[in-house]
Amino acid sequence: MSQYLIEGFLEMLQSERGAAENTVAAYRHDLGEFETFLTKRGSEFRTATSRNIQAYLKYLDDAGLKNSTQARRLSAVKQLFTYLLGEDVRTDDPSLNIDTPKSGRRLPKYLSEGEVDRLLGATEGSSADALRLASLMHLLYATGLRVTELISLPYPALREEDRFLIVRGKGDKERLVPVTQTAKDKLREYEAVREKFLGENEHSPWLYPSRGKQGYLTRQRFAQMLKDLALTVNIDPNKVSPHVLRHAFASHLLANGADLRSLQKMLGHSDISTTQIYTHVLEKRLIDVVSSHHPLADAK
Repeated sequence: MSQYLIEGFLEMLQSERGAAENTVAAYRHDLGEFETFLTKRGSEFRTATSRNIQAYLKYLDDAGLKNSTQARRLSAVKQLFTYLLGEDVRTDDPSLNIDTPKSGRRLPKYLSEGEVDRLLGATEGSSADALRLASLMHLLYATGLRVTELISLPYPALREEDRFLIVRGKGDKERLVPVTQTAKDKLREYEAVREKFLGENEHSPWLYPSRGKQGYLTRQRFAQMLKDLALTVNIDPNKVSPHVLRHAFASHLLANGADLRSLQKMLGHSDISTTQIYTHVLEKRLIDVVSSHHPLADAK
C-alpha cells in the first residue's frame, strides 16, 4: 500500500509540477528509505506519527548523514504527508511541527580561471574523442548548463547563425543561453566527426550520441572524462566535475562584472536566492566599487 501512495505522489509531481526524471528518482529513493524505516517498526504512511519522523531523523543522524541530506529527506517526507492530507488519505500531517535540521550554507566548490584554462588547453587534439571532449568542455564552461541538460542536447543544437542555445531545463522549462564564438567553433569541429560515435547507417536525435540505454553520453562517463583530463594537467581530480564547471562559469561571470539577475536566467534558477550563493565572489569587486566611486571614500 505504501508503494502505491509513493507512486501516486510521484505522478502528481510529474503531472502538476513538471518534475524532471532525476527529481522524481530522488524522491522515489528518499521516500522508499523512509518506508523501509517505518515498516521495520510496524508502521506505514497512514499511521506514522511525529515521533516516527523524529526517530527517523535521529536514525539518519546516527548513520552520519550530513544535515543537508537529512533536510532533503525530511523535505520529501513533508511533501508526501501534505499530499496524503490533500488526498484524504490522512486527516492530519504528522510532519507539520518537525523542524528542518540546520544546515550551514556551504560555498560551492569552483575552479580558478587559470585552472579552467589549463583544462581547456588540454582538450586540444584532432581525434574524435578529443574533439568531442573539447566541445563538451567549451560548451559547459560557456553556458553553465546542468550536466543532464548538456549531454541530452538535441542534434543539431545550434544553427550557424544562432547566438543563443535553447535549453530545456528543470520542470521542462525552456530558457535561452548565449553561446561564445569559441564554443560554437569547437562544436562545429566536433560535429564534423560526430558520425564516428554512431554505427553504420545509424541516426541519433542527440548531439552527443552513445550506444547506451539512454542513447546519449552518460553523466558518469562525462564525469570520468573530466577527472582523467584533470590528471593530465596536475589538477586534483576530486576538484573537477561537470557541476564544479557550472559553478566556475557562474563565479567567473560574477567576478568579471555580470549581475545576479542575468546569471539567474542563464543558470535556470527559479528563485534568485539560489543564485545568491555565488555572491561570495562579489566581495572584492564591491569593495573596489565603493572605494572608487563613493564620494566619501577618500575623506580623511
